[in-house]
Amino acid sequence: MVNEQRRSCDVVVVGAGIVGLSSAWHLLRAQPGRKVVLLEKEPDIALHQSNRNSGVVHAGVYYPPGSLKAQYCQRGREAVRAFCEQRGLAYRRCGKLIVATTELERQRLQQLSDRASLNGLDLTWLDAGALAERESRITGVAACLVKESAIVDYRQIAQSLCNELKNAGAEIVTGAQVLALKEQSDGVLVDTSNGNYRASGLVNCAGLMADQLVEMMGLPCDFRIVPFRGEFYRLAERCRDWIGAMIYPVPNPDLPFLGVHLTPTVTGNITAGPNAVLALKREGYRWRDVSPSDLWAMAVYPGFWRMLRANVGAGIKEMLDSLIKGRYLLELQRYCPSLVEGDLLPHPAGVRAQAVDKQGRLISDFHFVHSARSLHVGNAPSPAATASLPIGEHVAGRLIQQLWPDTL
Repeated sequence: MVNEQRRSCDVVVVGAGIVGLSSAWHLLRAQPGRKVVLLEKEPDIALHQSNRNSGVVHAGVYYPPGSLKAQYCQRGREAVRAFCEQRGLAYRRCGKLIVATTELERQRLQQLSDRASLNGLDLTWLDAGALAERESRITGVAACLVKESAIVDYRQIAQSLCNELKNAGAEIVTGAQVLALKEQSDGVLVDTSNGNYRASGLVNCAGLMADQLVEMMGLPCDFRIVPFRGEFYRLAERCRDWIGAMIYPVPNPDLPFLGVHLTPTVTGNITAGPNAVLALKREGYRWRDVSPSDLWAMAVYPGFWRMLRANVGAGIKEMLDSLIKGRYLLELQRYCPSLVEGDLLPHPAGVRAQAVDKQGRLISDFHFVHSARSLHVGNAPSPAATASLPIGEHVAGRLIQQLWPDTL
């Protein structure tokens, strides 16, 4: 690394998605006047996970009590609501119905309800008749209403954070892919495709590239990011008034994802999805998006093959559901039998950055890597968007404690 022509700053944040923006925003709220630079490799902010999602503000039904997921989700849902209301951003508390279609799912739904109670939620049970009366297009043997769930546009929130950061003096540099990192006793050197920097500290919120930055800095990395594409459809115009709440299936407790669901959007549409199919590129939004280097990185990681062996049945199912539209439709018809294949219209896919450990386990909670002058958000699974504000507060607080403890 060459030290000449380096711009100096207090903190470099890598990744201008919603978690990176929140981290920088909280840092400047706590330490006004700090020189903060956000580096984003794309031409604009929040183009990946922060923009390609369901727009759901989760209530915290699914998460183990006491986990970071549960804690951040509970705080995050209220923080998102307040943030949107204070700034006039779209926010609709429509609630969520988790629908059981079999007796086994009813039993699993009871377990979910018990967990939700431990997370401070009071779910409302509906029998088949009450469900049909509330949502005439939805069929099930029972359902639970989660009234705290809401929908937003996370791109709007990200843009609002971006605007406030600029007003607070932060610099946001786009088209700046990180090429090299080096931690020294007195700071961090950052080389990018759009300028080089010397910072007192660094925050890694690179999402799908998070593990690469951990390794680039020479830190031990106990995980790898494996990309899972979540494919969506938009329902046809005739379906726009079919549901009032989000409609979710009862998730299989042996699988890490929630199953394809129906979600109203703040623009009046309804999306269906996402599924979870292994992507062939870290930012592989289509089957034809293939990266030999990304595939090689997965192939040489033992945890990847252990993960595949442990989830081979689910993986094959997700792949077939992705390739055969009729199979995807059947998943939705289990609780919404009125849907036909022509109702499923194209909609942009997203890619989840799923951290996998060396034993092949999908890391289910938030995971951080620290060094003396850096903090890396290694795994930020759902509900990361819901929890983005408290995550950012945690990251900013931890970095300030590391770098400037005398200011606390």
